[in-house]
Amino acid sequence: MAQGKGGVPGGPPTQVNKLDNMLGSLQSDLNKLGVQTVAKGVCGACCKPIVGQVVTAMGRTWHPEHFVCTHCQEEIGSRNFFERDGQPYCETDYHNLFSPRCYYCNGPILDKVVTALDRTWHPEHFFCAQCGSFFGPEGFHEKDGKAFCRKDYFDMFAPKCGGCARAILENYISALNSLWHPECFVCRECFTPFVNGSFFEHDGQPYCEVHYHERRGSLCSGCQKPITGRCITAMSKKFHPEHFVCAFCLKQLNKGTFKEQNDKPYCHGCFVKLFS
Repeated sequence: MAQGKGGVPGGPPTQVNKLDNMLGSLQSDLNKLGVQTVAKGVCGACCKPIVGQVVTAMGRTWHPEHFVCTHCQEEIGSRNFFERDGQPYCETDYHNLFSPRCYYCNGPILDKVVTALDRTWHPEHFFCAQCGSFFGPEGFHEKDGKAFCRKDYFDMFAPKCGGCARAILENYISALNSLWHPECFVCRECFTPFVNGSFFEHDGQPYCEVHYHERRGSLCSGCQKPITGRCITAMSKKFHPEHFVCAFCLKQLNKGTFKEQNDKPYCHGCFVKLFS
């Protein structure tokens, strides 16, 4: 059974074959009239001679209607195109298929590119994951595959000072199960640095000796110095034994042999003389 060229058996020829037949007839008619037609090359797509318009690209010649995007098959014409593996692609398809993609928006990157964290980014889409700011000369810090500016990185992930609760960036002191800026590891009451690193702990905080005993209620009410040995408790206060004295004659008192007046202790004799 006969089959039309490039078509179904017995069916009409395709549009491409019609065009080829018309061009062949035209060339034959021109030859009969004595007009010599010279082929301008062989089409890189259909491998047939080109008599009319010709497209020259990629070191080859093409019928204009055959110079199409390898992906979408749209005629390229005078538009920009890209070559890959010897095949032409329109600009849109080339970027969609082969250009690096931005990790943030997943769009193709057509111009400048930032390469970081083993990924590619549009420059305008590479910013701090916390505050959205672009990175300055100090660059960025990485955590769990995300980029952070220096401030947010240390605010979020650096250890915090037991004194001021701000991030510790450089030198630190380790004490009381916490880390401290050196300038923050001082008495929590008077803010005095500790001599030779010696300090006292109360409720998880460092104190100098005086304020430690003040917080513990172990300062002598007579001399206002810490009580480290024997102690007398009287009038809801604490005293060195030698400092628990009569407020008038300054004679040392025993805990059970004093009189109290206006929150002061007196020996029996002075109390009788002063208040009887």
